[in-house]
Amino acid sequence: MRSQKYDAIVIGAGHAGIEASLACARMGIITLVITTSIENIGCMPCNPSTGGPAKGHITREIDALGGEQALATDATLIHLRMLNTGKGPAVQALRAQVDRHLYETHMRNKLGAEKNLTVIEGMVESLMIDGEKVVGVITNTGDEFFASGVIVTTGTFLNGMIFRGEERIPAGRRNEPPSVGLSSSLKSSGIELLKLKTGTVPRVRLASIDFSKLEEQVHDQTLTGFSFLTDKQNDLEKVSCYITRTTEKTREVVSTNLNKAALFSGDITGIGPRYCPSIEDKYHKFPDKIDHPVFLEREGLDVEEVYLQGLSTSLPSDVQLEFVRTIPGLEDAEILIPGYAIEYDFSPPTQILPTFETKKVKGLYLAGQVNGSSGYEEAGCQGLMAGINLALKLQRRDFVVLDRATAYIGILSDDLTTRGTKEPYRMFTSRAEYRLLLRHDNADFRLTETGREIGLVKDDRWQRYLDRKEKRGMLIEELSSKKYTPVEVGLTKSDAENVQKSSLLSL
Repeated sequence: MRSQKYDAIVIGAGHAGIEASLACARMGIITLVITTSIENIGCMPCNPSTGGPAKGHITREIDALGGEQALATDATLIHLRMLNTGKGPAVQALRAQVDRHLYETHMRNKLGAEKNLTVIEGMVESLMIDGEKVVGVITNTGDEFFASGVIVTTGTFLNGMIFRGEERIPAGRRNEPPSVGLSSSLKSSGIELLKLKTGTVPRVRLASIDFSKLEEQVHDQTLTGFSFLTDKQNDLEKVSCYITRTTEKTREVVSTNLNKAALFSGDITGIGPRYCPSIEDKYHKFPDKIDHPVFLEREGLDVEEVYLQGLSTSLPSDVQLEFVRTIPGLEDAEILIPGYAIEYDFSPPTQILPTFETKKVKGLYLAGQVNGSSGYEEAGCQGLMAGINLALKLQRRDFVVLDRATAYIGILSDDLTTRGTKEPYRMFTSRAEYRLLLRHDNADFRLTETGREIGLVKDDRWQRYLDRKEKRGMLIEELSSKKYTPVEVGLTKSDAENVQKSSLLSL
């Protein structure tokens, strides 16, 4: 048995746990991370990608504040595109596919190299509560670790149960045990827990795909990356993404076997993600829609697995193989890892403050899917803000809460803590009232000064920001000082009626 004292403890080392622990440690807080598997730090159990509309904006905001997600993505990406280029700049966003194993290695190394951070393997069994305040945790081996603050970032591990046809597998995710004791401990502490459901897709063997029948989306060599510190793309081999579509035969196979899906057997009570439904849910809710898109994404450069984005399912493995082979390009596909649904406990987020500290237990913070969110980006930003605010609390400094006009992170925080959620929460640009101001390209101008004030933005990032700020100021000055008539800049064909000159900034 061990008994040690830290300033902060982070439970879990997924996307929320990584940002939470790094934020604490980089702000000078002696931090312990307890994870069930050091090998799986930064694991991507769903799609091997980062970004997209609003989600990519969040990754940029994490970066602007001094977080790690964007840097990890840039170091390991193997495909990069700018989405929504036919629309305005407010909704344009980067999306990257990464080599998920390299991504995990990057994050594992970052945590291992952080001087104020210790990472151990273990399963937290219960919280130690003194009155209304958390004072530490106890693991399933009886080890006691004391701290002034605890951040819970358990993802889908709380009472997690995997469903695939008639299979029922207690698990936090594939091949990892669930956290049962901690779930009970949270309830005993007065935290209400409910159920949510999510899922993942079949992975197929790369060599079994007929790419001649697929639509190719090529990597964009002209783009740089997510982080404001990234000057050029990494040197990894770049790959294409491919698109195919389901068919009438797919619908027939899925619809015939709906009774075998755990989603419709009554075993799953949690609500699933509305905007990322399973293939059986798609055909159940939209029976007239035949051709649903399927995106084929490589999981890495040295692995055989290809992720079939759009085919999340809880159907039996044999049925999965049958319906996958009805899709063009996948007629001879070999499934390496079948898809599954997973149900887990979550805490309705109206139980936390905008700082991510729980209202009932002082010093206890919740971040990520435990708050009912979905997505790596949404999890990462919650972990970052929880880590920042715990560190500030321990340093007796004012907390930081971003508002809806400043960041997508502020929108997420406000939505969760004031409105709650009954389904896995996902960020969209449509949630942002000020989205014309919250572009992915200006995240540093919105947030980096805040990151500097709290101590997360170090000298190299700060100098990069000051250089950009100076260049922007010079450009604004130039646009303001030079005057032109509308005809001189091509806005009108004749300036006979309007000869007044204006600056380019006002035009």
